[in-house]
Amino acid sequence: MKLLINEAPLQIIPSLAVQVGLNEAILLQQLHFRSLISQHHRSGFRWVYKTYEEWKNEEFPFWSVDTIIRTIRKLEKSGMIISTAQYNRMKIDKTKWYRINYSSLRALTLQNAPTVIANSVEGEMQITHTLQGNLPTAIPKELKSIKKRYTVENNLDVVSVIDYLNEKAQKDFKATSKPTERLVKARYQEGYNLDDFKKVIDWKVREWLNNPHWQKYLRPSTLFNATHFENYLEETRGGKTEENSSPKSFELDFSKGECEM
Repeated sequence: MKLLINEAPLQIIPSLAVQVGLNEAILLQQLHFRSLISQHHRSGFRWVYKTYEEWKNEEFPFWSVDTIIRTIRKLEKSGMIISTAQYNRMKIDKTKWYRINYSSLRALTLQNAPTVIANSVEGEMQITHTLQGNLPTAIPKELKSIKKRYTVENNLDVVSVIDYLNEKAQKDFKATSKPTERLVKARYQEGYNLDDFKKVIDWKVREWLNNPHWQKYLRPSTLFNATHFENYLEETRGGKTEENSSPKSFELDFSKGECEM
C-alpha cells in the first residue's frame, strides 16, 4: 500500500484543529516546524520566507493556491501569524516572511494551553516535509533555545509588550533582550498588566514620536524603568495635555538596555 505512511506525514493536534480550523491547524503546525529549522533570523525571531506558490509546491501540494491564500489571510487576521515584507532587499519583492504569534495562539487556546503549547514546543519535533521526508528534525540544543524564547513564565508576556511598542513607535527592539525582559517582567511582578503597558506606550508615542530630541527615548529602558513607568502611567490617568506634560529636564541614564537591529 504505497499510499499509506511510506513518507513522513503531516501532523496536527486535534484540539488545535477544533479551536482554529483544520486547514489553519495544518498550516500553523508546518509553519512551526519550518520556524524551528529556519536560518532567517530577524528582530530576535526566526522567520519562514515563502511565496504562495512555494507553500503549494513545497508544503501543501494537495491544496490550491487560493486555499493557501485564504488560510494564511485568516490566520493573519486572527493574529495567530505575523507576516511582513519589510525584510526583503528589494521593495518590489512582496514575498512575505512569516512567524507564529505564540502569544495570540496561547490566548486563543487558553483552555487547551497545557496540551497545545507544550506539545508545539516539545512533543512535535518529528514533523518533516510531506514530500521529501528526509529533512532533519530539530536538534536538542535548538529545542532548548526555542523553548527558552517562547516560554513565558508566570504569564509575563514580554513579546506582546515589545511587539506593541515596535508597532506604535516604529522601532525594531528585540523581545529576547535580557535587559528588556527584566524590565517588563519586573513591572508585571509589581501588578501592572498589558493594558498598562499599552497606555504608557500610546501616551509617550503621542508626545515624543514627532519630537526629534525625545523620540529616541521611545525605548524599553526609558519607558519601563520602575520610576518612569509609574510616573508615565499616572500622567495617562491624570489626562495631562501634551503642553503641560512635557518631559522633565532631568538627567537620565539610557546607556543600558536593548539593541535595535
